[in-house]
Amino acid sequence: MENKNEKSELEMQRHSLAHIMALAVMQIYPQAKFAIGPDIDNGFYYDIDFFDQKIGDSELIEIEKKMKHIVKQNLKFVKSKINIDEAISRFEKSNDVYKVEILKDLKLDGEALVSLYQLGDFVDLCRGPHIESTGKIKLGSFKLDKIAGAYWRGDEKNKMLTRIYGLAFSTKEELDDYVKIMEEAKKRNHRKLGQELDLFSISEKVGPGLILWHPKLSKVREAVESFWREFHRKRGYDTVYTPHIGLAKLWQTSGHLGFFKDSMYSPMDVDGENYFVKPMNCPFHVEIYKSRPRSWREFPLRWNELGSVYRYEKSGELSGMLRVRGFTQDDAHIICRKDQFADEYREALNLSFEMFKTFGFTDVKGYLAVRDPKNVGNYMGDSEIWDMAEETIKEVVSEFDMPYEIEEGGAKFYGPALDIKVKDSIGREWQLTTIQLDLNLPEKFDMIYKGPEKDERPIMIHRALLGSLERFFGVLIEHYGGAFPLWLAPSQVRILSVGEKHIDYCKKLKQEFLNRDIRAELDINDETVSNKIRKAANEKVPYVLVIGDKEMDENIFAVRKRGSNDTEIFSPNDFFETILKEIKEKI
Repeated sequence: MENKNEKSELEMQRHSLAHIMALAVMQIYPQAKFAIGPDIDNGFYYDIDFFDQKIGDSELIEIEKKMKHIVKQNLKFVKSKINIDEAISRFEKSNDVYKVEILKDLKLDGEALVSLYQLGDFVDLCRGPHIESTGKIKLGSFKLDKIAGAYWRGDEKNKMLTRIYGLAFSTKEELDDYVKIMEEAKKRNHRKLGQELDLFSISEKVGPGLILWHPKLSKVREAVESFWREFHRKRGYDTVYTPHIGLAKLWQTSGHLGFFKDSMYSPMDVDGENYFVKPMNCPFHVEIYKSRPRSWREFPLRWNELGSVYRYEKSGELSGMLRVRGFTQDDAHIICRKDQFADEYREALNLSFEMFKTFGFTDVKGYLAVRDPKNVGNYMGDSEIWDMAEETIKEVVSEFDMPYEIEEGGAKFYGPALDIKVKDSIGREWQLTTIQLDLNLPEKFDMIYKGPEKDERPIMIHRALLGSLERFFGVLIEHYGGAFPLWLAPSQVRILSVGEKHIDYCKKLKQEFLNRDIRAELDINDETVSNKIRKAANEKVPYVLVIGDKEMDENIFAVRKRGSNDTEIFSPNDFFETILKEIKEKI
């Protein structure tokens, strides 16, 4: 792991490479205009207006070659500070419309001076910092990666610019390692595997961001949901179900119409009343709470729901199953007394780690989102309550063997939250769990309970262990590379017939597996056995049974396990016992 100083140096190199790329582009395409070019986690990018010039892979090769030449020239980065009006005038003369727009916004914000960085003939508006000169960058430690479209300032009403991404690391070896991981990631891409393995689709007629679960992935989802329900039931949770829509006054009371409206869909008029499809489940759970009087003796209440919600996402931000408009949350709300809060939060964190382990995630990190101290007016609730909440969560999290960072300004409008990210089988980080304290909804909805001496107000913990099922399954497909472990596999056993006379026997065998709750399917097509075996391997089926004369006559199973070219012989009872044990242990 890099220390902070090393990371800061790498960030400067990445940012400097964005400027080096811009200089290279300017030398090849003098008419190009530049928008923004920051460093990012794996390198850098620059948004560029090429006007009518088409940029493809061959052009990237040319730009990268020019960048290497600039690096060898050891050009210096020269910083200067000028009056903002002078900067506006300067960029207006060169017709750099994107820089002018940024500068005018900075002026409105009260900026009087701005910094410029010059590299050769390229001058950019930039806060910096940068490395001293281009020669500090090691040849072979960077490469241009890909091209994408990006609306100026992320607004679909603005012009689409060309975004050129580059990769950059401290050494060539680190870059090579990263490229290998990315090549493996392409093989595991859930959209690619989703099509190849017939798992899910997105239909233009249904709408973008709305997932159609095919039978195979639906079987996996059924296994996950069954496990999820049993997991929660054994830990004291009660399942609830709530509607997909709610009256406007519900969302007004909760604060969503004030703080979350941009992510909500337009209302529908029903008998003169406005209804909204729900972006969250929490207000419905509050109304269940308020359906009758509550006593301090019945706490904690732990209610879970696989609740479908709908949120508006810009079309350019949608990404397969990972970023969608309709999804199912593995949601839960814990309603408790203040003296129970620390224990309930601690237990929610424990459950999260147990869930991760089941799916093979062992490398985790926490990110605690708290208020932006400079903009406390953007958050609901009393400041003292926020202070107490944030400190309590920090105390609980510090008890666990989990590294975590504090993210100022990352909190949602109704409370501080702990997000937990996991690393998958090839080292990429994904956010799954969110555990959030909410001291505001109980106040907004006037939630009370009868205490030993007087009426009290409970507190709520919002908690999703897997996040959304859609996103979680996208992560799972990539984590497993489509090769689901036996307990999750859509088809756990595939039975192959050698010839026509074996088909009826294979059908009977399939029913025996189904009777034992083992997901089995047949391949009785008129093909060679080798083709059938190859097809099962490509579809990543865990176990394959080949049934011919010998298997029928001797009542044995000839079994091939996924990843092996060897055939093992089992008696039916031994194989049933083996596979059921493996399913139970979730191997």
